[in-house]
Amino acid sequence: MAFDSFSLYLLPTASLALGVVAGFFVRRLIVEGDQRKIEENRKKITQDALADADRITKEARLQAKEEAYRTKQALEKEIKVERDELKDEQKQFTRKRETLKKEWESLDRKITEVQQAEERIHEREQEVVKKNRQADELLDQQRQELSRISGISSDEAKKQLMDTMISEARMEAAKRLVKIENEMKLEADRKGKNIIALAISRYAGEYVADKTVSIVPLPNDEMKGRIIGREGRNIRAIEAATGIDIIIDDTPEAVVLSGFNPVRREIARQSLLQLIGDGRIHPGRIEEVVAKMTKEMEVSIREAGEQATFDVGAHGIHVELINLLGRLRYRTSYGQNVLQHSLEVAFLCGIMAAEIGIDVKIAKRAGLLHDIGKAVDHELEGSHATIGRDLAKKYGESDEIAYAIGAHHEDQPPMSVVDVLVQAADALSGARPGARREMLQSYVKRLEDLEAIANTFRGVEKSYAIQAGRDLRIIVDSSRIKDDEAAILSHDVARSIEEKLTYPGQIRVTVIRETRAVEYAK
Repeated sequence: MAFDSFSLYLLPTASLALGVVAGFFVRRLIVEGDQRKIEENRKKITQDALADADRITKEARLQAKEEAYRTKQALEKEIKVERDELKDEQKQFTRKRETLKKEWESLDRKITEVQQAEERIHEREQEVVKKNRQADELLDQQRQELSRISGISSDEAKKQLMDTMISEARMEAAKRLVKIENEMKLEADRKGKNIIALAISRYAGEYVADKTVSIVPLPNDEMKGRIIGREGRNIRAIEAATGIDIIIDDTPEAVVLSGFNPVRREIARQSLLQLIGDGRIHPGRIEEVVAKMTKEMEVSIREAGEQATFDVGAHGIHVELINLLGRLRYRTSYGQNVLQHSLEVAFLCGIMAAEIGIDVKIAKRAGLLHDIGKAVDHELEGSHATIGRDLAKKYGESDEIAYAIGAHHEDQPPMSVVDVLVQAADALSGARPGARREMLQSYVKRLEDLEAIANTFRGVEKSYAIQAGRDLRIIVDSSRIKDDEAAILSHDVARSIEEKLTYPGQIRVTVIRETRAVEYAK
C-alpha cells in the first residue's frame, strides 16, 4: 500500500521528468532542424550573393571594356582629325612657302631689272646732257652766224620778231572786232524785230479784249433798259462816276465794262452788281453806290497790300507803297496777276539769297517791290522799273532796294548781287510753264517746230522738246557724229532756232552721243 502510495507519488514526478527530457530533446531536434535550414539558407544566400557579385563583376568589366573601347575610338578619331588638320596646315604652309619663294625670286628679278633700267636711264641722261650741250653749242654758232650775216644782234632780232607778231595780232584782232560788231548789229536788229513781233502778238486782239473788259451778268434783258435809263441818264451817270465805258449790245443778259484802269473797272463792276441787286437805278443812287464801292475798294486794296507784306515778312513799308501793292492785285501782265507774281519773286529772291549767304530780308523786300511801278505806269511816263525806283526813293526805301527795282529790266546796269537776284527771280516767275498766257495750239506748235528743226541736221536720230519747250534733247548717230562735231551741232541747232522761231526766255540745246558695244553669251 505504502509502495503504491510512493509509486503514486513518484509517478507524476517521473512523468514530469520524462516530459521535460522529451521536450528538451524535441526542442533540440527543432533547433537543430532550424539551424540546418538556416545554414542551408545561409549557404544559398551566400551562393546567390557570390553569383550576383560574379555577374556584377563581369558586367562591370564588360562595361569598362566597352567604355574604354569607345574612349579609344573617340581619341583615335580626334587624333586622326588633328593629324589631318596638321597635314592640311603643312600643305598650306608648303604652298605658301613655295609662293613666297616664287615672289621673292620675282622680286629679285624686278630689283635687278630696276637696277638695270636705272643704269640705262642714267646713261641716257648722260647722253641727253651731252646732246643738249652740243645743241647749245650749235645754237650759239647759228646765232653768231645769223648775227654776222644779218648784221643785227639776237636781242634786236627778238625785238623785231615780237613787233611783227604784235602787229599781226592787232590786225587779226581788228578784223575779228569788225566781224563781231557786224554780227552783233545783225543780231541786235533781228532780236529787236523778234521782241517787237512778240510784244505785238501778246498785246493784240483777244488778249486786249479779255484783259481790259469785265462782263457783268444780268438777270434778264429788261435790266439793260433800266441801266440805260430815260434818255441815257443812268448809263451816263455810271460812266461819269466810274470813268469806265459801259457797252450794251446784243449779248444776251450781259453788259460789258471797258477800261484800262483795273481798279476803276472793278469799282464799276461791283457798283453795277449792287445796283442790279438793289433794283433802284437812278443818278443819285448811282453816285451813292459808286462812292461806297470806292471806299470799300480802298479798304480791300490796303488789306491786300498789308497781307502781301505780312506774307513776305517785309515790315516798315510806307502806307502809300502798301496801297500801291494792293492795286497790283487788279493788274495783270501777260495774263499773270502782278501781285501774285511779286510774291513769287520775293520768295524766290529769299530762297536764292539764303543759298548764297546774303541778307534774305533785303532780297525779299526788293523782290516784293520790284513791279510797284506797274500800279501807276498808266498814269506816269517812263518804264515801270524807273517809276518804281522813283516811288521807292520817294517813300523812304533804301538806295539798295530802289536801285534793284530800277535795274530788274536792265534800265540801269546791275551793281550788286541783290540786283541780279531780282532779275533772275523775275525771269523765273514769268517764264515758268503756265505762269503767263499762251495758247495751247501755239505751245504745241513751238514744240513741234523745235523737234522739226533739230531733225533737219545730219546725223540726228531723234529729238525731244521737254521742260515746256525750254530744253531740246537731241540723240545723234555715234557712227556719223564725232565728239567734237557734237558741240558744233548744238551750236548750229541753237542758231537755227534763233533765226526761225519766236519764243520767250531761252532754250537749252543738248546733244547726246553714246557708243554701245553689245554681245550675247550663248
